[in-house]
Amino acid sequence: MTQKDVVTILAIIGALVVLGLVLRVTFALIGPLLILALGYVAYKMIQNKGGTR
Repeated sequence: MTQKDVVTILAIIGALVVLGLVLRVTFALIGPLLILALGYVAYKMIQNKGGTR
């Protein structure tokens, strides 16, 4: 194996580690983000319903 092969393998391993951390953070935040989105939609629906004549 040449030095280029070793660097390539280490880069792939590093990318997988970063991707795993990003996915972990994403799935940890998906619950609160869904609650915020539903609250925003409900707020907009109430606001639009009260503003029409």
